[in-house]
Amino acid sequence: MDAKVNIQTYMQQLGEQARAASRQLAGVDSGTKNKALLAMAEAIESQQQALLDANTLDLEAGEKNGLDEALLDRLALNPERIAGMAEGIRQIVALADPVGEITDLSYRESGIQVGKMRVPLGVIGIIYESRPNVTADAAALCLKAGNAAILRGGSEAAHSNQAIAKCIQAGLTQADLPIECVQVIETTDREAVGKLISMPKYVDVIVPRGGKGLIERVSAEATVPVIKHLHGVCHVYIDANADIDKATAIAFNSKTQRYGTCNTMETLLVDTAIADTVLPKLGQMYTDEGVELRGCESSCKILSNAIAATDADWDEEYLAPILSIRVVNGIDEAIEHCHQHSSGHTESIVTEDLTKARRFLAEVDSSSVMVNASTRFADGFEYGLGAEIGISTDKIHVRGPVGVEGLTSQKYIVLGDGHIRK
Repeated sequence: MDAKVNIQTYMQQLGEQARAASRQLAGVDSGTKNKALLAMAEAIESQQQALLDANTLDLEAGEKNGLDEALLDRLALNPERIAGMAEGIRQIVALADPVGEITDLSYRESGIQVGKMRVPLGVIGIIYESRPNVTADAAALCLKAGNAAILRGGSEAAHSNQAIAKCIQAGLTQADLPIECVQVIETTDREAVGKLISMPKYVDVIVPRGGKGLIERVSAEATVPVIKHLHGVCHVYIDANADIDKATAIAFNSKTQRYGTCNTMETLLVDTAIADTVLPKLGQMYTDEGVELRGCESSCKILSNAIAATDADWDEEYLAPILSIRVVNGIDEAIEHCHQHSSGHTESIVTEDLTKARRFLAEVDSSSVMVNASTRFADGFEYGLGAEIGISTDKIHVRGPVGVEGLTSQKYIVLGDGHIRK
C-alpha cells in the first residue's frame, strides 16, 4: 500500500477514534476531567528533563535547517516555559466548567419551558507550528470543554510534541479516560493536514495556529469550519493627551517584551502634538535595545537613525526587532490608519482623555482593544482563560483569545410535562 493511502487510512482511524471519544466525553463530569488535567500537569513537571532533551533535538535540527531567530524562540522550551505549561493547565482546572450550564430558561404561553444548554463542539482539530506548548494548552482546553482533540504540530517540533503527548496520555489514563480523547498526529507528512481539514464526518472545527501561509492554506482548502487569525499587525496610538511615562513604558513593552508573538506591536502611531516630546526618548530606548526603526517622513525628521518606511511596512508583521512609526494628526487619523492596516488583532490607545478612550474602544474594529495597556496582554493566560487555543479575528462564532467557553456551543432545550401543540 502506498504512503498516501496509508495516510488516508491513518487519518480516518484517528477521526473515528476521536468521534467515539467525544461521545464518551459528553457525559464525563467535571471532577473526572479535572483529575486528568491535574495528572497531566504533574506529568509535565516530573518529565521536565525528558521534555528538555526532546526539545534540544528539535532546536538542533531547526538551527541546521536555518530557522530564523523568531521561529527558534517559539520552538524553545526551558524550565520556566515548562512550568508555565503546567500552571496554565492548573488554571484551566480552576475555571468553571461551562458544559451543561443552562441559561435563559423561561415559560412560554403554551406552558413549556425553553432555555439554552452549553455543550461541547465535539471534535476539534488543531494545526500549529513551532510552539510545543500549544500541545499542552490545546489538549487541556479541549478536554475541559468536553471535546476530543486531534493535534498536528509542525515537523520542527516533532520530538517535543511527542514527549508532551506522553504526559497527556499519562493524565488521561490516570483518570480512566480513553487516550483517544487527545491524539497527536505522529506523521509529519503534509498530506495529513489536507486530510484533517477535509473530514467533516469526524471533525467539527479546525483551529490553525502558525504562519500566514499555513492559515491561508487551511482557510482555502478546509471543508470543516475554521477558527483563525491570519497575522498580528498590532498598533499602539500615543494620543496628544497621553501621560509621557505611561506612553513610553507601554510602547516599549508592546514591542520589546517578546518579538515573535502575534500580539507584539508592529506599528507605533504618535499624535503630531506630542511627537517631538515622546519620540526622541522612545527612539533611544528602541535603539539601545537593537530595534530597527522605519518611519514616515515626519518621524524620520525627529529620529535621525530611522529609515524611510515603504507602503508595505504598514501591513507587515515583522515578528522581529523592527518597528514602523507614523506621526498622525489626531485620533481620527489614528483610527483610520488602524482601519486600513490593522489585521484586526489588537490595538491600544495611550491617553488620559476619557472621551477619546471611549471613541477608540467603540470605533476600532479589532478582537482586543485596549486603553493604557500593552498589546502583549492580549492572550488567554493574561485574560484569565488559563490558556488559549488560539486568537480569533473572525466574528463568528468566537472572537479574541479562545478559551474553554469558546470551545463550546449552545443548544435549545425544552421542558414539558405532556405538553402538545394545539
